[in-house]
Amino acid sequence: MNREGQPGHIDHIKQTNTGAVYRLIDQYGPISRIDLSKLSHLAPASITKIVRELYDAHLVKETEFSEVGSRGRPAIGIELDTQAWHYLSGRIHYGYLTLALRDLSNQLIIEEQIDFPVDKNQSWLERFIQQIESFFTRHQKRLERLTAIAITMPGIIDATAGVVHKTPFYNEENIPLGAMLSQRTGLPVYVQQDVSAWAISEALYGAAFGCQNVIQIVIDDVIGASVITDGRILHADSSRQIEIGHTQVEQKGKACYCGNHGCLETIASMGNILERTRQLLPSNPDSMLNSLPINIENLCDAANKGDKLAREIICYIGESIGHIAAVMVNIFNPEKIIIGSPLNASSGTLYPAIERCIHQQSLPQYRTDIRIAPTHFVNAGTMPGAALVKMALYNGSLLVKLLQG
Repeated sequence: MNREGQPGHIDHIKQTNTGAVYRLIDQYGPISRIDLSKLSHLAPASITKIVRELYDAHLVKETEFSEVGSRGRPAIGIELDTQAWHYLSGRIHYGYLTLALRDLSNQLIIEEQIDFPVDKNQSWLERFIQQIESFFTRHQKRLERLTAIAITMPGIIDATAGVVHKTPFYNEENIPLGAMLSQRTGLPVYVQQDVSAWAISEALYGAAFGCQNVIQIVIDDVIGASVITDGRILHADSSRQIEIGHTQVEQKGKACYCGNHGCLETIASMGNILERTRQLLPSNPDSMLNSLPINIENLCDAANKGDKLAREIICYIGESIGHIAAVMVNIFNPEKIIIGSPLNASSGTLYPAIERCIHQQSLPQYRTDIRIAPTHFVNAGTMPGAALVKMALYNGSLLVKLLQG
């Protein structure tokens, strides 16, 4: 037996058990200690110790509640105590930031959109940290105990190290975002690619809730995918990610910010879809799009009204995505595929194109009964960052830090 490894092993078990108990209280509270023991399969003594630590840290509180079928005195249950605990959830977009202060129940306290244009004369990282510090200063009177910072953004990201290796829009590389932000604030910092974080929020609260095997595909300013297998998000706590946007589909295609050419993202992302639409309009004089501003809303509306060009463009995107989706179906055998995209506004054109590819290119036993549905959330706001904090509470990693003060 490796006795030198025992303390770390014991600490990991404690972290896991504490996170599991916190999750049960969040999902079922108010809940009695007896029911916590039954649901968690932990001994009553272990439940008593964990609950006492959470209570002493003001993370849970006792409350009276009536048990179903009981006519006696109200039982004493445990529920979360979240209102005095705040965290910052941020999202980085092209040209602006969304910063939000939330409590541990995910209740929104304040949210702002802040201009954040490309500026080659100043450090991107320093400007970003300054915006966060200014946000805290503006809302200092509303701040309670600050617990963590969660940042989501597009790009190629090592979530474990908190390093942004490449990002579209800003043309930055190898940004030590997590380490620098933690150093400046003294807080735990979670950095995640926005597609992966979005999948976590769908699993916790959205279209993937309660499902065991799901593929999420994002068709937006970036193209991405996440996978839930056996009820767990693949690589959620890892530096690895499911990557489809930077899969080459055209050998001599358009240059991509990743350094390759002909990536799926250079074909199916919103900016490239609009570019393709403008290129095809001169040869399609009968399209209603000739008399409209070229944007995704009008493209979807035109497709819904039967415009030939609009339908062809969306079908082409659906087929491009569908080829990759078919491969993923053969690998992961999902029960459901959820699509996060502004193109969901024309799902009657997009989804059949994806389904045709899956039907033609994946195994019959795997494609049977697969449902394609829209995501519950859209690609906006700070809910994906909120999901990162919730996961850090559920796996115990953030709880341990809070218990240690």
